[in-house]
Amino acid sequence: MKYNLISILITNFNKSIFLEKSLRSIKNQNYKKYEIIIFDDASTDNSIEIIKKFKNMKLITNKKKFYTSPALNQIHGLKKAFFKSRGKIICLMDADDYFKRNKLFEINKYFELNNKKKVLYNLPIVERGNNFRIQKTVKNRVWPVIFPTSCISIKRDSLKLFFQNVKSQDYPHLEIDARINIFFNFYLNEYNILKKRLTIYNYDYLGITSKMPKYSKRWWLRRSEAFDYLKIIYLKKKILFKFNTDYLFTKLMHFFFKI
Repeated sequence: MKYNLISILITNFNKSIFLEKSLRSIKNQNYKKYEIIIFDDASTDNSIEIIKKFKNMKLITNKKKFYTSPALNQIHGLKKAFFKSRGKIICLMDADDYFKRNKLFEINKYFELNNKKKVLYNLPIVERGNNFRIQKTVKNRVWPVIFPTSCISIKRDSLKLFFQNVKSQDYPHLEIDARINIFFNFYLNEYNILKKRLTIYNYDYLGITSKMPKYSKRWWLRRSEAFDYLKIIYLKKKILFKFNTDYLFTKLMHFFFKI
């Protein structure tokens, strides 16, 4: 089996209480051909001090946030980290999550055995507080299950294609994990799940999604943006986007909250 260079891209903002354990979970991998690129987005805690304790790590520091939107800031940071990376395989990681010791080995193994595949989602171990669920596949379901950022691994060329189509200045409520899942599912027709629990999906009560309860105003705005993003993908694919009940009701709620 070929051992490819894997780049782990991490975005961090004030995650010092998780960060050391997160970085150590990478350093303890049984797969050693990797690099870590971490984008610190103007942290005001002791994150930088913790990062500098670890050797052989590329650190990009941002003194001032680029956007007012956390979702857009995360995408901005990952793009910056991506263009500093060299790996054939890219693993995304939130600074408050952890990798199981065999994750990189299993990711490399999958792509070597399935060399035409472009994206892979591994199952998470879900810490208490998160609302992630694996639901059974439903025929004609509008959305795929959205896997968290730290469960996503992508071939380099495919992630570059995604960034070229991400519209990174639009949709301030739509996080990168939703965009990737939507883009690869509907644009590249790929939705590959590795049924191994390789990521510990932690709960941070200050995180982006923890501040977005289901059916809240921001939840509906994000859902509306997801439909707009999907419509752009359909347009690129030259496929007619059909309005359904879900879309119409979402747009009605979007109109109501925008008044």
